[in-house]
Amino acid sequence: MADLLVKLYSLPPAAALIEKLRAEGVEIKRAIGPEKQAVTDWVEKKFSRAWASECEVALAAQPASCFIAVKEKQLVGFACYDTASKGFFGPIGVDEGARAGGLGKALLLRTLEAMREAGYGYAIVGWAGPVDFFKKAVGAVVIEGSEPGVYANMVKAAPR
Repeated sequence: MADLLVKLYSLPPAAALIEKLRAEGVEIKRAIGPEKQAVTDWVEKKFSRAWASECEVALAAQPASCFIAVKEKQLVGFACYDTASKGFFGPIGVDEGARAGGLGKALLLRTLEAMREAGYGYAIVGWAGPVDFFKKAVGAVVIEGSEPGVYANMVKAAPR
């Protein structure tokens, strides 16, 4: 899968979508240290051990570079940045039962806003799966010749 490039200086506004989700009982917030185990366990269960590892990296940063979506004190989504490499967005994941209504887009936008606030002008969506989602949501463009990029020669954990 190729990497994508996003211009952080021309993001669509996120506030209205985040407010809409808040009215529906979904809070998007920056994760904090005491939530580390809950977040990483959930991500490993719902997605993968590798993504849980990236969440650990994001949660070790100060401030944490992991945002979570919470409904009724339960995780329903997450997004991270600066995990595989500086300036990289991802991974991002939303629980299958919560994928309608803009939750993924809201997590994407809030996390990209945090990257912009941290001083980045651009973000790289590493090894992007749903390319059309990123193109439509934030105008991402494919970086030609970026596969496998920073993920070449990656060591994989043995199965448990």
